[in-house]
Amino acid sequence: MKQFFKYVCATVVGIILVVAIITILSIISLVGMASMGSMTASVKDNSVLVIQLQGTLNERGEENPFGELLGNNALSEQGLDDILNAIKKAKTEPNVKGIYLEAGTFAGAMPATLQAIRKALVDFKESGKFIVAYGDAYTQGAYYLCSTADTVVVNPQGMIDWSGLASQVMYYKDLLDKVGVDMQVVKVGTYKSAVEPYLLTEMSEANREQIETYDREIWGEMTKAVSKSRGISVQKLNELADSMILLSPAETYLKEKLVDKIAYSDEVKPLIARMMKVDSPDDYNTITVKELAGISASEPKGISGNVVAVYYAVGDIVEEPTSDWSYEPEIASKKVCKDLQKLTEDEDVKAVVLRVNSGGGSAYASEQIWHEVMNIKANKPIVVSMGDMAASGGYYISCAANYIYAEPTTITGSIGIFGMFPNADELMNNTLGIHISTVKTNQFSDFGDPTRPFTDQERAQAQRYINNGYELFTRRCADGRNMKQDAIKNIGEGRVWTGLHAKQIGLVDDFGGLDDAIEKAKKLAKLDDASVMNYPAKTNIFDQLMDEMQGTSYADKQLRQALGDYYPLWADMKKVHQKSGIQTALPYRLKFNL
Repeated sequence: MKQFFKYVCATVVGIILVVAIITILSIISLVGMASMGSMTASVKDNSVLVIQLQGTLNERGEENPFGELLGNNALSEQGLDDILNAIKKAKTEPNVKGIYLEAGTFAGAMPATLQAIRKALVDFKESGKFIVAYGDAYTQGAYYLCSTADTVVVNPQGMIDWSGLASQVMYYKDLLDKVGVDMQVVKVGTYKSAVEPYLLTEMSEANREQIETYDREIWGEMTKAVSKSRGISVQKLNELADSMILLSPAETYLKEKLVDKIAYSDEVKPLIARMMKVDSPDDYNTITVKELAGISASEPKGISGNVVAVYYAVGDIVEEPTSDWSYEPEIASKKVCKDLQKLTEDEDVKAVVLRVNSGGGSAYASEQIWHEVMNIKANKPIVVSMGDMAASGGYYISCAANYIYAEPTTITGSIGIFGMFPNADELMNNTLGIHISTVKTNQFSDFGDPTRPFTDQERAQAQRYINNGYELFTRRCADGRNMKQDAIKNIGEGRVWTGLHAKQIGLVDDFGGLDDAIEKAKKLAKLDDASVMNYPAKTNIFDQLMDEMQGTSYADKQLRQALGDYYPLWADMKKVHQKSGIQTALPYRLKFNL
């Protein structure tokens, strides 16, 4: 009994200590944030917005007051929303005289996100303010952004990667054969190649065709943009890409007009001082993206009480959250549907913008979200803003909107469906020597058993179910886009399109970003004045702290940073067991050498 009370008391004391620590840290954090708020309530005169192009680029930035305390790099994660807000604010803020871009590597950067940032930088220059860019080494994505600068500077020993786009697909069939696992696949769509890595050892002709098409279109957008900014012809830019200019000396970059100046990093500050017409670097101030975006976020709301709700749908589409082990975002249909129901019922919300960045996932979950989009549409306008991807299930949840915006480099379409069912018969019986006997009351009682292959009748039934799913998917798209179902099927077949092509074939309405979608939503709702509210709410500091203390979030962030470009492969293999069942997902994980 004494031991019992001893352990109980120890537990109580432990709980009290944890609560005390959290309370103290929270007070410190709140005081710090309040202090920061007062410091950043106004922008100091002669300020330069510093944008560091490095770390992981996400759709939304998260507050991380405990980052430094727990050893996280504050620049390891950046939000597209923060960057765009900061650039927009810098354009109109009189005390911000220019922007300094410091080139680095955005992990996992995708073309549409980079295009959105570049458009914001080009718009910023209309204010007459300057942009200066510096890099020790420019990735293609970084150079694509920095080419907007009035002055582009490279280190004397620096490098510029300008080599064109390459897309890779990893194939697992031989690995699965070696371990004795066979993926049983049923699908609809010639181009629905999500299952190819499990069935083939190399790219099919249909898949190669669609990849070559969207790579060419995206590269065309990039070269046209850089050509306009740098005054170099598209033909010349392609010649430079074919010349292995990455390994050229810095003098070549200057000769070919890729840069304006060769200098070390410490020589950039005096250059900025001269552009600001001040005596020395000590005479100007710098402000970060987070600081300026925070000021922008605190601007007064509209007085009408009307709200345009921006709802972020980012990540794989699933029914229930599975990210207890993964740092990657998800669109969990049960939660999303409840959130959208609230927006439908909220009388202050006059219009909704659905910001979609997803390669799809569960067909069932996509259908549930589509249903809620239809409910919103019956009560108020809903506009979709597509990010990097709104493909397969991502397009499924978008197609019913009143209006759809995409960037020319957005990946969309992929209207197709598949089912994938693992069969580990060889692994169990021959490799591991495990044998299973089954007793069943009916013919299909053990349908989907992963330890045996499909029968012909089971495969036929599964294919019928997939066919019905494709009929439903294409009907949803046809109804949403006011097109005939046969027309959708002709551009469906699981084929991936860029936003550039999607506009031509009627899958999207116009090119534009989130701001364009918000303005369109206001127009459709006939609003002169409205507040813009973002949903769902960002993770609060208490939840972040608990995630860090539990270790799963922290460990996964560290793994993501350590693995870099190989993290997605680990994540895919981790989730392979969740891919069984009916999926509306992209053909593979898209990766560009940006």
